[in-house]
Amino acid sequence: MKFSEMEYKRPDLSTIKETAETIIEEFEKASSPTEADTAFLEWDKEMSHIETMMSLAYARNTINTADEFYEKEVEYIDEISPLISELELGFTKKLLASPFRPELEEKYGSVLFLNAEMSLKAFSPEIITETQETNKLETAYQKLIASAQIDFDGDKHTISQMQPYKQSADDEVRRTAWIAEGNFYKENSKELDEIFDKMVTLRTAMAKKLGYDNFVKLGYLQMTRNCYSPSDIEKFRKAVVKYIIPVADRLYKEQAQRTNMEYPLSFADSALKFHNGNPCPVGSSDDVIETGRKLYHELSDETTEFIELMLRDELMDVLSKKGKAGGGYCTSFPDYKVPFIFSNFNGTADDVEVITHEAGHAFAYYMARNIIPSSMQSPTLEACEIHSMTMEFFGWRKSDEFFGNQAAKFRYSHLFEAITFIPYGTMVDHFQHIVYEKPEMTPEMRHKEWARLLGIYMPWLKLDGSPFYGEGHGWQRQMHIYENPFYYIDYCLAQTVALEFWTIMQNSHEDAWSRYMRLVSKAGTQTFTQLLETAGLMSPFEEDALQEVSSAVVKWLDENKLQ
Repeated sequence: MKFSEMEYKRPDLSTIKETAETIIEEFEKASSPTEADTAFLEWDKEMSHIETMMSLAYARNTINTADEFYEKEVEYIDEISPLISELELGFTKKLLASPFRPELEEKYGSVLFLNAEMSLKAFSPEIITETQETNKLETAYQKLIASAQIDFDGDKHTISQMQPYKQSADDEVRRTAWIAEGNFYKENSKELDEIFDKMVTLRTAMAKKLGYDNFVKLGYLQMTRNCYSPSDIEKFRKAVVKYIIPVADRLYKEQAQRTNMEYPLSFADSALKFHNGNPCPVGSSDDVIETGRKLYHELSDETTEFIELMLRDELMDVLSKKGKAGGGYCTSFPDYKVPFIFSNFNGTADDVEVITHEAGHAFAYYMARNIIPSSMQSPTLEACEIHSMTMEFFGWRKSDEFFGNQAAKFRYSHLFEAITFIPYGTMVDHFQHIVYEKPEMTPEMRHKEWARLLGIYMPWLKLDGSPFYGEGHGWQRQMHIYENPFYYIDYCLAQTVALEFWTIMQNSHEDAWSRYMRLVSKAGTQTFTQLLETAGLMSPFEEDALQEVSSAVVKWLDENKLQ
């Protein structure tokens, strides 16, 4: 069914409660594993339907944040979602206490129950009010960013539409674009501070009510960190400082020489990889999508079926337009067993990365769409990001068609950005740990802390006095800090693994693809570290992992230097 034809019906809370109570009663009264399983599957179907309606509302709201109907629906969903979580908590308790748990665990696997146990620790009816208020603040942040209409080059632009100007080879255009965008954030900085300050207060209150010292523990539970802890992340962070930052610093020094810029670089100048401009895809948005279609036809029969479904059923909304929310994401509609891609094409290399990155998420869901229960169709998020970041590298086989005579520049830039992203992503996560360990920090203290961390993780940048970015406010543009606390380190862990996949691709595309398919086929039935073992990959928590991938990347970049 086409996306435009999918019917949305507001999830009625009273009906949901009635259905939930009936299923829970059936589950409790089960006199055999078969009866318990039947009730369990009924529950899974009901929750999948609710998720479908919520996903439809959010997707249509982000496509057009000015649509009053879906704006109201999202407000309603923000209100009822914690109440639905309370119902899920009730069923989860019964599931874990069931006399038929051994039989269910044998059928569905231990990860389902491991995650269920964590979910009990992450929610309580006591925190419903705070969760509702946090949901409202997340929506307010999203709407504020989507409202941007930045005067530039004789027209008004959204944040996404400013990206080509921010990467322009014309120094004046690029630098003034960064100032113009920075001014939008600066004009709204007080409101952004207020939104986040309230979020920190609410999240800390939730953690305290659940018996935790601060939100860090609760944040990890909410992210279902089922096979590693903050100490593992700290170990990874130290390895980034030891192995990646020196490499990234060297690469940015080379960039400064290549572009004839002063080192350390300004924020605006760091965006220009080559003096004659960054690589841009050739042709129109339709051309990018068509080349993507060819890519998936070449990769496998499964990817061929997948991309044809996505195109036929309008399951990608990728063009940037007024009123559309920023960023990009992949969601799913379980009732229809299909994924959906949302993004904002802007004429830069980001467009190609959308057709690979977000499609990597979507393909993984497509491969897992028939797994029961639906909660096992997706692994934890760091594993999900391996799907997407690795697919970006599989996209290299079509880089000549995506970029024409700029293909070599793209490959160099893509690998450059992959390795240099890790310090930034790690810094975002470190910043969040500090913020939630010290919730009493004022907004000004947070800005100073961000500026301090920039000096550690991104020494190639100078705080040059430019509005917003140069004042230590740059974290406010990072949506994940507001909407998905502790998510961002997942990108760094996944990038490390994706770079390992890249090194395998250099020797054998077939071997890399075989391992990739093993990874996606397991979906959420294994933990992150178990999935890596299944695919025969190193864990990013092993110090050798960062050392080995950084060495391989530097070797390739040195052998493929461009001017």
